[in-house]
Amino acid sequence: MESMTTKLMSGNEAIAWGAYDYGVKVAAAYPGTPSTEILENIARLDDVYAEWAPNEKVALEVAIGACLGGVRTLASMKHVGLNVAADPFFTASYIGVNGGLVIINADDPGMHSSQNEQDNRHYALAAKVPMLEPGDSQEAYEFIGQALEMSEEYDTPVLFRVTTRVSHSKGVVERKARRIKHLKEPGFVKDPPKYVMVPNFARQRHEYVERRMVRLHELSETTPINRIEWGRREVGIVTSGVAYQYARDARPRASFLKLGLTHPLPENLIRDFAEGVKKVFVVEELDPYLEDQIKALGIPVLGKERFP
Repeated sequence: MESMTTKLMSGNEAIAWGAYDYGVKVAAAYPGTPSTEILENIARLDDVYAEWAPNEKVALEVAIGACLGGVRTLASMKHVGLNVAADPFFTASYIGVNGGLVIINADDPGMHSSQNEQDNRHYALAAKVPMLEPGDSQEAYEFIGQALEMSEEYDTPVLFRVTTRVSHSKGVVERKARRIKHLKEPGFVKDPPKYVMVPNFARQRHEYVERRMVRLHELSETTPINRIEWGRREVGIVTSGVAYQYARDARPRASFLKLGLTHPLPENLIRDFAEGVKKVFVVEELDPYLEDQIKALGIPVLGKERFP
């Protein structure tokens, strides 16, 4: 049985240790609250190349280049930083990966240290990449490993979305005591149809992206990070991220559909959950991202109040 260690960590510390324990070799970032401490912590660890980039676009390009060289990589930035990195982000969806590539995006509900309150879950929809959302420090640690494995299995970058309260709150984290070994030797294999997105190749990769989304939809229905927690059936709550903690505290006896993989959504699991309760509520931070997609499935839910 593998030995474990336990430590009190913030979500950002947990992400850093998760990246280390699950074999990330290169990490690049641009600082900005609430994401800054991720790279600060990774930089203290041995056997990881870490750099502050001049901006978020360069950070992501460094991570993409390293992942195409066959190593596991991570790029980190706050929510407005993904605007700067949007160009390589969208192209990376088509190119895919060679080693695992995880893009950490830290949203800032309440604008504690930001000029706007944009909800970057919409980026996952637009770029057609999978998105994971941890709800506490333990999940922040574990989901990094799952994101890296998903990235390599499905040949895709993975958007890893946290928010301020996950990044800065602390919780007990049980971590692996030993860093995993690299799954393959680093190296780049020339493959223009995969890596060079001129229009002719991009059209071919677009077809691949659409087929990948079908496979990811299938994964969303079976992955244990999307789970139903049955309680009383009068009220069912669909939620994700730190909002799950708030809702669980407020209504501990309700039934919950707790989503960790929030793009693509598990449509059949959502239908099964809705059929099992009398009334469905959606609890989420920022935009009605979950609410609107669930309503589009024809399922009546109660969510955010809409102002006239």
